[in-house]
Amino acid sequence: MTTARVGADPVIHVEGLVKRYHQSPTAAVDGIDLDVYPGELFAFLGPNGAGKTTTISILTTALAKTSGVVRIAGYDLDRQAREIRENIGIIFQDPSLDEHLTAEENVRFHVALYGVYGYRPSYRLMPASYRKRVEELSSILGLGPDMFRLVRGFSGGMKRKLEVLRTLMHPPKVLFLDEPTLGLDAVSRQSLWTHLRRVQREEGTTIFLTTHYIEEAETADRIALVRHGRILFLGSPESMKATMTARYVILDAPDRAALRSELADLHPEVAEDGSLKIPFHEETPQTILSHIRVPLSVLRIHMPTLEEAYVGLVTDGDVEEAAS
Repeated sequence: MTTARVGADPVIHVEGLVKRYHQSPTAAVDGIDLDVYPGELFAFLGPNGAGKTTTISILTTALAKTSGVVRIAGYDLDRQAREIRENIGIIFQDPSLDEHLTAEENVRFHVALYGVYGYRPSYRLMPASYRKRVEELSSILGLGPDMFRLVRGFSGGMKRKLEVLRTLMHPPKVLFLDEPTLGLDAVSRQSLWTHLRRVQREEGTTIFLTTHYIEEAETADRIALVRHGRILFLGSPESMKATMTARYVILDAPDRAALRSELADLHPEVAEDGSLKIPFHEETPQTILSHIRVPLSVLRIHMPTLEEAYVGLVTDGDVEEAAS
């Protein structure tokens, strides 16, 4: 369930964002407009080379834009980059932990480097507020018993959780996640997302996500699909799936001829296995089933998935460009 505050000012505002690299015939980012609201889980999707990493690099002040307006947490990118950095957290694809240190030592060096807390040579000498924050976040992220272990003994999922913990020490208003589960097994991915959603809920953190795992965007509040540096789609996962018309019922019966006769008015197609395939749009599967009296041996209802919608939108874009 979203924690986004309806009617609130956007925590990320992007208007006419353009990035053109020197001597490149096309823009890597070509006029992106979007708003992200406090507490949202916002997924930024697109194929390789679509402009996702370029966009997130600009939003996190790591890359200069060519033109456009960007405001993060109320701060203007052109004039207040330092304030933006103070209000965001970033987790990129490649881990940046020192495996020869304990988890807590990684956190302690990080907060000292970024000026959040002054460095002390041991955990017990750090301020009480630091120790309380480490305890709170390690509990939320399921790392409590492991904070004083060497990181080299951590699994991939535990390392990602530690990076999340380290990033949340300030705490940030916006957490940028660039392929956060890349290379993790399914169990580790699920565990990390369980904890990220808890962070979002309990900390009120806005999460801006890029990922190639389309199912990770299923629980997003909204999705932006970017292609060739432009927004191709912006809306909820459900509205994205609604762009697809591939809704159908697969039916079969021992007496297939009788079934076909009952469904004659619906113009059933023959599926690959010989069963009958009946598309539906405005009507529901129940409307189709109400025509049937013959006993069925097969009944399957197909609804479009987010991945199918994603592939369909990207593919349609390719077809339109080829035709133009």
